[in-house]
Amino acid sequence: MAFTRTYDGPEPVRINKWLGQSGVCSRREADGLIAEGLVSIDGEVVTDAGRKIEPGQTLTLSDKGEAALASGVTILIHKPIGYVSGQPEPDKIPAVRLLTEANRVGEGVVPAEDASLPPIGRLDEDSRGLLMLSSDGVVAKAVIGPQSSLDKEYLVRVAGDVTEKKLALLRRGLMLDGRVLKYAKVSRMEQNRLRFTLTEGRNRQIRRMCEMVDLEVVDLLRIRVGPIRLDNLPEGKWRMITAEERDALISGQMD
Repeated sequence: MAFTRTYDGPEPVRINKWLGQSGVCSRREADGLIAEGLVSIDGEVVTDAGRKIEPGQTLTLSDKGEAALASGVTILIHKPIGYVSGQPEPDKIPAVRLLTEANRVGEGVVPAEDASLPPIGRLDEDSRGLLMLSSDGVVAKAVIGPQSSLDKEYLVRVAGDVTEKKLALLRRGLMLDGRVLKYAKVSRMEQNRLRFTLTEGRNRQIRRMCEMVDLEVVDLLRIRVGPIRLDNLPEGKWRMITAEERDALISGQMD
């Protein structure tokens, strides 16, 4: 099914700018799609790269155009502790080593050993859970681009005395690297088990936040990135992202 989206902004905007801001594709990619006649507005094929979309109009990207944007690969891994997300030091094990036939869940081709699959939102060596590897620029922009508002959810077990004052500080009141952190959703599931939902991803952020309130993270599991959930994917296993999940990442929601 072709990709469609209705523009709900207050003023007309250039198509390539809107698609870029929406995370669907880059402006350059949008210009290429228009040049190939793969974009239409309210059923009319767009031929002018400078064309603006009006409030209430619906843009449609043809199946061919959608296939071109989806030509990259996105993989979901349940990363165990002890693996690093990206390019490792000589004594570290990269998560891409898990991409074997034996570890695959569902259908999909095992990527070549030299395939470029950078992490889309890192997960440190001492943490486990949902890790995304992708060569799909549209997905990368939707997840970690400057305009991304996708949140990430973690289950965290800590050592130390969890008080309401500490929870309030974790939610709002801390600074890292000289900058105030964005508001975080932090709730207590059990006495020493917390649920964090963040909309930013500073280096080892949750561990450093907890240290600042005299709590030590003893286990950190990422269970969700935006609409994508870890669910029952076994530890150490991987699967390909589905078309529905990719669409949900780009639009920022899933039913």
